[in-house]
Amino acid sequence: MPLVAQGVADLFNFVDYSKQSLALSAAAIAFNPTFWNIVARREYRTKFLTRAFGGNAQVACYFLAATIFGLGLFRDFLYERALRDQPSHPLLEGTNVNYAAYALLGLGNLFVITSTLRLGITGTFLGDYFGILMDHIVTGFPFNVTSAPMYYGSTMCFLGTALLYGKPAGLLLTAWVLFVYIVAIQFENPFTAAIYAKRDRERAKAAGTGKKEL
Repeated sequence: MPLVAQGVADLFNFVDYSKQSLALSAAAIAFNPTFWNIVARREYRTKFLTRAFGGNAQVACYFLAATIFGLGLFRDFLYERALRDQPSHPLLEGTNVNYAAYALLGLGNLFVITSTLRLGITGTFLGDYFGILMDHIVTGFPFNVTSAPMYYGSTMCFLGTALLYGKPAGLLLTAWVLFVYIVAIQFENPFTAAIYAKRDRERAKAAGTGKKEL
């Protein structure tokens, strides 16, 4: 165990904390889920985006989806630039590490792509907050593996990229990604569940009213 701890400590001795690109990457990682949660909750309460698009919730959701996608590309650009500015470590170089990196990238992208196909654009990009609700809970792959395949798939992609570049700083940023996503899940899941619970109550009330009229 002491040898493992020493090895981990040695890895992070190869992180150059003075590089501005490292801080910028960490900031972008934290900013994105913070941004979309704040915007989506404000939309749910005030419909400000829907109103901005003439009352069309679908178009407003697509606009937010495009914004989130663009921010994701910018975050990935900053992450890659941060890795390029950092020193490599011999333990993160070699054929086996590359195999692990490609496996993580493949599995991570599989999770992200298949979850998007399952949910659609509005289901993936917070359509619930716009009043665009799904009829049923999605239980097929990859949701039968994890309830948050988009987040965990993205985390695997970050880790795979870190290993591919052989950069301990990438491992550190991946841990930060995982932490940020876990915090985001704690905020998103209860709020989304409350949205659907409200929908179900309204449906039950409407069904009860219909029976009384009969």
